[in-house]
Amino acid sequence: MNNKQFNKFYLLSCIGVLIASYYPLSMGVRVVTDMIADGTVMKENYPKYIIPYTPISLAVLVGVLLMPLWIKLFKRFALFGGSVLAAGAFFILEALFEQKVVVTTATTETVVKLEDWQMFMCYIPPEAFDEVTTYKTQTAVDILMGDYNPAFKLHFYVISLVLILSILNCLYGFGQMIKTGDKKRFRALVLQSACSLIFLGLCILACFTAFWRDGSIRVSPLSAALMTVFFILLGMTVGVFAGSFLLGKRRFVSVCVPAVVSSAMTLLMYIGEMILLNGHLYSFGDGFIFTGIPGIVLAPADLLIIAASGGMTALIFTGLNRKDLKSNE
Repeated sequence: MNNKQFNKFYLLSCIGVLIASYYPLSMGVRVVTDMIADGTVMKENYPKYIIPYTPISLAVLVGVLLMPLWIKLFKRFALFGGSVLAAGAFFILEALFEQKVVVTTATTETVVKLEDWQMFMCYIPPEAFDEVTTYKTQTAVDILMGDYNPAFKLHFYVISLVLILSILNCLYGFGQMIKTGDKKRFRALVLQSACSLIFLGLCILACFTAFWRDGSIRVSPLSAALMTVFFILLGMTVGVFAGSFLLGKRRFVSVCVPAVVSSAMTLLMYIGEMILLNGHLYSFGDGFIFTGIPGIVLAPADLLIIAASGGMTALIFTGLNRKDLKSNE
């Protein structure tokens, strides 16, 4: 009976991933077709954020398609095997797109590799590119378009891996739960699913709007609010991922470890932004709380966001582990 249920879940998972991946996969085919036919992709034909979402979609699809094999071979370590394969597929595909695909802007007759084009779009909404060809000299602080540095992709890759691992954790987790009948991780997996879907939604919104940043280091209240939620949810998504494997352990392990992981991931995202902006961070407002602390760049508001990510994760796992904690202490 469990095998029949698993087979049904597996089929639905594959179909669901294919449907959710329709846009990035179809746009990937379109870009490859243009490259084969013309050797370039015109800016007006370039699908927004084909990277990292086409490689992400393909990586998740590979991981899901091989889920039965990995569960059979690796048992409870199936997620590890599937994640390694999916992450490897992502980086290979990402490198191919970045290095082999070029974009041509007809108005400026500029030809750039896809990784450079993607860097430009990290700062402002893609449709504004033609208006900011002198963007570096127009900003008050000469930081938003410095010399190209491949390290700017740190945050890019972190987000991609978080999406791949959290989605696979949900699918493999529910699949193994159906196989074994062990529902210990059920609530954590439901929470992981919710975090992953909301975070993915924010990523898609950021792709098409850049959270409505206008190129200034000082962002609007709306942009600041969205970025705050994004940072906190990123950390929580990773914290929930870690905590879903630690249910029932002692308090330090089951509650503190996920909280620390959550805050650490949020801090890592800030470091990625700092690299992207040549040692600076976006400012969410005026006053002491939004002013960077000398020596660490982070403002008090940023430290509060990092702490909030860990604190909310700790509260969640305190609730999820309440019964187990009482029996262990």
